[in-house]
Formats: sequence, structure tokens, C-alpha cells
Amino acid sequence: MESKGSWTVADAVDYSGRPADKSKTGGWITAALILGIEVVERLSTMGIAVNLVTYLMETMHLPSSTSANIVTDFMGTSFLLCLLGGFLADSFLGRFKTIAIFSTIQALGTGALAIATKLPELRPPACHHGEACIPATTFQMTILYISLYLIALGTGGLKSSISGFGSDQFDEKDPKEKAQMAFFFNRFFFFISMGTLMAVTVLVYMQDEVGRSWAYGICTVSMAIAIGIFLFGTKSYRYKKSQGSPVVQIFQVIAAAFRKRKMELPQSIVYLYEDNPEGVRIEHTDQFHLLDKAAIVTEGDFEQTLDGVAIPNPWKLSSVTKVEEVKMMVRLLPIWATTIIFWTTYAQMITFSVEQASTMRRNIGNFKIPAGSLTVFFVAAILITLAVYDRAIMPFWKKWKGKPGFSSLQRIAIGLVLSTAGMAAAALVEQKRLSVAKSSTQKTLPISVFLLVPQFFLVGAGEAFIYTGQLDFFITQSPKGMKTMSTGLFLTTLSLGFFVSSFLVSVIKKVTSSSTDGGWLADNINHGRLDYFYWLLVILSGINFGVYFICALWFKPTKGKDSAEKENGKGFSAEDC
Repeated sequence: MESKGSWTVADAVDYSGRPADKSKTGGWITAALILGIEVVERLSTMGIAVNLVTYLMETMHLPSSTSANIVTDFMGTSFLLCLLGGFLADSFLGRFKTIAIFSTIQALGTGALAIATKLPELRPPACHHGEACIPATTFQMTILYISLYLIALGTGGLKSSISGFGSDQFDEKDPKEKAQMAFFFNRFFFFISMGTLMAVTVLVYMQDEVGRSWAYGICTVSMAIAIGIFLFGTKSYRYKKSQGSPVVQIFQVIAAAFRKRKMELPQSIVYLYEDNPEGVRIEHTDQFHLLDKAAIVTEGDFEQTLDGVAIPNPWKLSSVTKVEEVKMMVRLLPIWATTIIFWTTYAQMITFSVEQASTMRRNIGNFKIPAGSLTVFFVAAILITLAVYDRAIMPFWKKWKGKPGFSSLQRIAIGLVLSTAGMAAAALVEQKRLSVAKSSTQKTLPISVFLLVPQFFLVGAGEAFIYTGQLDFFITQSPKGMKTMSTGLFLTTLSLGFFVSSFLVSVIKKVTSSSTDGGWLADNINHGRLDYFYWLLVILSGINFGVYFICALWFKPTKGKDSAEKENGKGFSAEDC
């Protein structure tokens, strides 16, 4: 606890390892230095991802479905590696070193990609419309993969620590700084969106009109500058003491419960082991009784220290609080599983939707919109939705319901519904596009690319709700010591969404292909039935929403948080729907 009148933060130290002085460390200035890396990371990753499918098809001469899977595998790996970054930050490196190391790795990756797209030896010879194109060689693809997965490693490593290290710069026990931290989180997603906006406009235009190597070179230089600014603040940051990886605690509880699986639970919970002070205990809940057995005291659970003090062996005995912390993480899993499908639909916005755009008329006067820049409507939808929610919906909801906005589970539900509507719109537009393609021999079809705007806008608005809802849900409903892990768990929904997309594309390609045609996902989308694939996603999303609704009704916050949940509008009930 921070003593009265003290200017130090109890659970943080400065660069020298001394208690952090509030007047010299932390605050908005240091948090801003950290956000710079996040902006550049979004600029690089999204600038590459949204326009990569056109490079793979037009320059590397790969089939449509293969190109889409390369993009989704790249993005999926980026978010999956967030778990690695979180584990290293919690267990060994700390957040500061993790960010510094992995941002450097990402800069090396974008630098390698700039070289790979510059040298003629690293891409196949160009071909013209109607000619047989030679696909990229194994060597050329290997160099491209090395570059992409260096970027994925860097992105995954630093992403799980950026928001956590930013929040470390504020003292939760200080009302003023706590308010500043809330503002920081509100603006964090805004900065992510601004980085994405620059990526899909300026960077994509540079890739198409100036050169990809120049665009990726700018990303490399920008990250180097951002790293320099980040390191400049080294002596001004607050550093939280590492509490070790929560993964170990989870395995300890599971191991202790499994060891005592044949034992009977006592009739009263007062006989279960608890060693935490009254103020920090988590009350016992009636779910997952098998895990409660980890807190049964048996002979041999304690070990003697050199001082003769008996302490529990954590692999044999866990406190009720530790068991309840693991239960809290288990309760997140149904919601976690039912949000994956959203990111599968999101994946179509940066793969097949970009391919659709590349075949359509994209001119505004003499200016030709790059196909990858159509995602600007996606980003615009996010920013507009966030603005409308903050300025109109939240005040109205507070006046009508007495709550400061939709609950996290309600926001997730809205996001799932909007993404389903977006896929339906995409299917209808694709039916129209294919009807035009059948009667046209032109490379650019006589149909406006702006017909794609509704699908980008609906899924973009869905992301604004589901991303903020997921982030809020996984942070507020997880134990204090497992928030980095829960953030990583949230980011794995993005990862698995991309991998599910790759899996579905591969299966549909194999099942629907025949000797006479290319199936739903033909190498040339003008000869396929992409609309059928979109309708399949609509059906899967609808089924998933039904399962999500049941899981949301089942979810119960841990005791002691109920009142706060109701006050902050984070609960979920049938009435909320």
C-alpha cells in the first residue's frame, strides 16, 4: 500500500530499481512514447496484409485460394505468437525488454521484405493478360516466407506487452491516474485504427504506384525511429515487478486436483486450504468442483524450509483463491470459443474481398483506387462506430437504462450480428459481380467497386463492437495476476479465426473442385462461386451466434464482482437482448 503523502508507487520501480517516483516516472508522456511502436506495428502489419494477396497473385503468380491462405496463415501466426510474447514477458524478460527485442525483429522482417520485393531474382518473370504465367520458385517463396514470419514473430512478441506496459505507467491507487489509465485504454484502439488507416491508404497507394520495396522500406525506417523514441524514455518508465507466469499456477492447480481426484470434498468449504489475507481472497464458487479438490489438505502437502517453517508444495496443494483464479479463466473459454468465427469473416475482408475489388471498376475520374485501399471503408466504419457509440449511444443508454453503455457481452453479440449481415451483403454483391463476369471478356469488369462498401462497413462496425467488447471482457473477468495471459487468450481468437479461414478454404477447394471446373474457389474468382462460400459463412455465423447466446446466459461473474458488473453494465441476461 502506498503511504499517505508518499510520491512513490508501491508496486513499481524505476530504471535503477528504486521505488518509482510519481513526479519523475510514468504518466501520459511515457505512455505516448509506448503508443508510437503500436502505431507503426499496425502500419506495417496491416499495410502488408491488406495488399499481399494482390502481390501473390499478380507478381508471384499463385492461385487465388493459395494466396488467400498465405495471408490468413501469416496473420494467424502473428496473433498466435502473442502467447509466446506474453509468456516471455511474464516469466523472463519483462514487458520493456520484450517490446524492445520483438519490435527490432519486426523491423528486420520489414527490411527483409523490402529487399525480397526489390530484387528481380526473388520473383518470377512478368507476364501479360492471356499469357501462361510461371509461378514463383521454391527458393523465391522461401525468402518471402522468412520475411513474413520474421514480421509475424515481431508482431506477436510485442503486441501482448504494449497495452500492459502502457497501463503500468499509471497508478491504479491514485484516482487521478486511474482516470488517466481509463482514457489511455479508450484511446488505445483509436491509435490502432489510425495506424491501420494510414496503412490502407498511404502505404497501399505507395506499394501500387511507387513500389513495394519503397513502402516496406518506409515501414522499416518508421519502426527504427519508433524504437529510438521508445528507448529514449527508458529512465522515465515505471517497471512492474514480474509475478511469474500464470501458466505455471494453472498447471499446479490442475496437477493437485488430478492427484486428489478420487477424494471426497468436505461438506463445508471452511475445511479447504486458504492462505491469502481476507481482503484479497476470492470467494468460493459452486462450479467446477473437480478443481476444488486441489485445496483439500492431506498428509505430505507441506514441506519444511531450512528455517523449519512448513510451507505448502504448490504442486500438491493450492489455496481456494488460486483455484478460483483458475476457475475464472475456465469460465472465459465458452465466450472465447464463440468469438472465433467473427475473425474468420474478418479474414475475408483482406483476402477475397480485395480479390473482388481487383476485378471491378475502381476509377474516380483519372484516379484509380488501389484494390487494397477498399479496406479504408472498413477502418472508416470502425472510427465512425466508435464516435457514434461514445457521443450518442452511451449518453442515451445511461439516461434510459442508468448504465454507461452496452455490457461487454452485449457488444460482442452486436459484433457477431453485424459480421453475419456483412457476409450476407458480400454474398449478394458477389452474385451480381459473377453475373457481369459471365457476359464480359474484359479484365476489369464494368461494375463499380463501391458495391463492396456495405460488406466492408458492416464487418468494420462489427469489429468496433466486438474488439472493444472482447478486450473489456477478458481484462475485467480475469484474475489480476493473469491479465497478460487473458489478453493473449483474447488475441488467440484472432489467430484461430484466420486459421479457421485457411482450413475452410482448403477443404472447400478440395471438396468442390472437379476436372471440369475450379469449384467454388477457382484459381480465377470469375470462374468460381465465391458467393456460395460467403453463404456458408453466413450459416456458420448464425449457428455460432445461437451457441454464443447460450454461453452468455450461462456466464456468471465471480462473487464480489456482481455489484460492480451491474453498475458498469457488464452483466448479460435475456432482458438485455
